[in-house]
Amino acid sequence: MQAATIYDPKQDPQYTKPYIDIDEWREDGSISYQYIHGGFEGTEVKFSFYFPQKESYKGRFFHFMSPIQGSEDASQLRKGEEDKIAFAITNGAYFVESNMGGPSSNGVAIYQNSAAVAEFSREVAVRLYGNHRPYGYIYGGSGGGFKTMSCFENTKAWDGAVPYVIGSPMAIPCNFTVNIHAHRILRHKIEQIADAVEPGGSGDIYAELNAEERAALEEVTKMGFPIRAWAAERNANEANLGAFPLFIPVVESIDPTYFNDFWNVPGYLGAEPNSSAMRDRIQHKTVITEANLISEHIHAVDDQKTGVDDAWQRLKGIDISVFQPWMRLETIPEGDDLYWTGTNIVFLSGDAAGMKVPLDRIEGDKAFVAEGLGLQGLVNILEKVKAGDEVMLDNSNFIALQTYHRHQVPSDDFKAWDQFRDGEGKPIYPQRPMLLGPMITAGGAGSIQSGDINGKMIVVAALLDGAFPWQPDWYRSKVKEQLGEGEKDSFRLWYVDNATHMDDAVTSDELHFVSYLGVLHQALLDVSDWVERGIPPKQSTGYEVIDGQVIVPATGEERMGIQPIVTLKANGSESAVVHVGEAVTFTAEVNIPEGTGSLTKVEWSFEGETDFPVKSDINSIKVNGSKAMLEAEHTYSSHGTYFPVIRIHVQRDGDGTNIFTQVKNISRARVAVQ
Repeated sequence: MQAATIYDPKQDPQYTKPYIDIDEWREDGSISYQYIHGGFEGTEVKFSFYFPQKESYKGRFFHFMSPIQGSEDASQLRKGEEDKIAFAITNGAYFVESNMGGPSSNGVAIYQNSAAVAEFSREVAVRLYGNHRPYGYIYGGSGGGFKTMSCFENTKAWDGAVPYVIGSPMAIPCNFTVNIHAHRILRHKIEQIADAVEPGGSGDIYAELNAEERAALEEVTKMGFPIRAWAAERNANEANLGAFPLFIPVVESIDPTYFNDFWNVPGYLGAEPNSSAMRDRIQHKTVITEANLISEHIHAVDDQKTGVDDAWQRLKGIDISVFQPWMRLETIPEGDDLYWTGTNIVFLSGDAAGMKVPLDRIEGDKAFVAEGLGLQGLVNILEKVKAGDEVMLDNSNFIALQTYHRHQVPSDDFKAWDQFRDGEGKPIYPQRPMLLGPMITAGGAGSIQSGDINGKMIVVAALLDGAFPWQPDWYRSKVKEQLGEGEKDSFRLWYVDNATHMDDAVTSDELHFVSYLGVLHQALLDVSDWVERGIPPKQSTGYEVIDGQVIVPATGEERMGIQPIVTLKANGSESAVVHVGEAVTFTAEVNIPEGTGSLTKVEWSFEGETDFPVKSDINSIKVNGSKAMLEAEHTYSSHGTYFPVIRIHVQRDGDGTNIFTQVKNISRARVAVQ
């Protein structure tokens, strides 16, 4: 293959005038560092460097890429296990973060200015520590993972990379659309689907579904939504929209005729007169009778979020935490099963005619305005609105987007779209004139992933990632195309079971999920050992991709990677039936991949406690090679169905005090108490 052109920031005149405006020693809790802040003259690029004491410095730096550009100091807000600065400092590295050129910077400029920041940080390190070339490691998740891959493929500013929970060029908006479509169709069946995949459940996620519901569930499953992820959706009646609102105006701008085609052209779901899309569509005209829309507290505050599940919140149009705009409406649509998600308030008359704002919720006859993610000038629109204006409540565009993925069939290496191809490989649905995913990817990261990496890379992925776990495997295939048999010498892919997309220390559901931060941090340390000392990391996780689902082996010897496996049983089975006051014996088998560490903590939740109040005595646990058997007993005093959970921690050196590299896993059982 033709080699990519490698960008060298040292040859770029726009980055020849760096400046430093803050240079000071800081004490921050248990760590201290030299804080240096600056930028490049003539650009919007700003950076922050955090240098450890000379005696603890090991000649390396970790460079974090946020999903969304805009702040060079955001990591200062992270504490505890999430503290990227403290992780770097305590592991002999200095930490690098930049604003990547600010919110207006995109595409190629992101990897160019990020490389310039990395190279200048080396110059500062030489001034502080003496002549040497610091090893550099870049990492980021989700949108930051796209940026990390782009930086690592197009420059040689870093020696290693750890992109995590990454997508493919077809991820946006298709990951969102198919997920939201399934949640709309299945909104009354999610609880039974969740129960089916829980321990002791039927295992049949399609039981009691009608034809439309079954088709929607099959569609999202083949597209890659993890089947076991439904277990945590028990009380969900709609999908988590996440950053999706940011991309709705993108589609409306780039492909505006789609929305008319959806409702009128054969081959689109909305053109079917008896379709669920038509059933759930809202187009209700009414009049504003009272407007309470403007306050001094309305303007959004940039809170510098950097997480893969919250960075997009920096782009909210207004701040509804103190004041939320609302308008009273003359009439409200009637019905017992109205689908309000994604509804807009469209102004038909008055000074705001032709404009629209997002609806958050309806309470009585009040319509509350949502935050307006990515919506420019939301406050200016609200200032134009007054009582007497005619409006329409309209969810048409949002419903139309839910099957956009059917009309975005890419090349045949994207197997998840095989369900939308006929026997000859041709699309069965009408296709749009362009593929939006690659356009969005290139616009946000600067390039489309090629797999042509310039150094060592470990990808960290989550098996319950709602952004679809097959996508890291797709990227692995691209690396394989570039490196051939050399893949094993430069690349690893580690899947983390029972982990989702988010990179917080505390997950959205502690009884179903674990944080992958311990694996991420260990990956950074292992890739540095790979580069600096030639020590290969543990092998990639063993897995198969079958009909969009990533399937991993049950045993540690076959699964590999670095995460331990734990299997919990109640009275010898994944499900037990007992009486009130009857003791239940819990046993758990732990399998730790060879050379990945030892147990540092075992904790139990028997009755739904999210703080796992019962701890096992680690010193009393007998370990036979890489396996351990754990046991506990509990008596239930009230009838009901319980899902006891065991959570284990493993650390490479058996150090329970190292908060950054605890690799976790959980297992659940079911106990019905009569």
